Amino acid sequence: MSTTVKTIAARITGKVQGVSYRAWTRGEAMARGLNGWVRNEADGSVRAVFSGSEDMVDEMADLLYEGPPAARVDGLEMQKAKPPEEIGFGILG
Repeated sequence: MSTTVKTIAARITGKVQGVSYRAWTRGEAMARGLNGWVRNEADGSVRAVFSGSEDMVDEMADLLYEGPPAARVDGLEMQKAKPPEEIGFGILG
């Protein structure tokens, strides 16, 4: 298991609002010990930041394509990001 800390910012598009995507994301991130946040964007997308062990961040990134049962992910953009200042994983907005 990797101990390297990795942080990514993700923008998820599709049917991702009103389908519990944020709550699902928070639960999956917390189960992997990740720090960060998730929020709805005005354009209908969801934005999130994940920080933690490289292995767990990579696993979470793969899961973002699935989402909860009612979601439909059409697109996923990811880039490196600065680690969040706070510990834990929150839902913003």
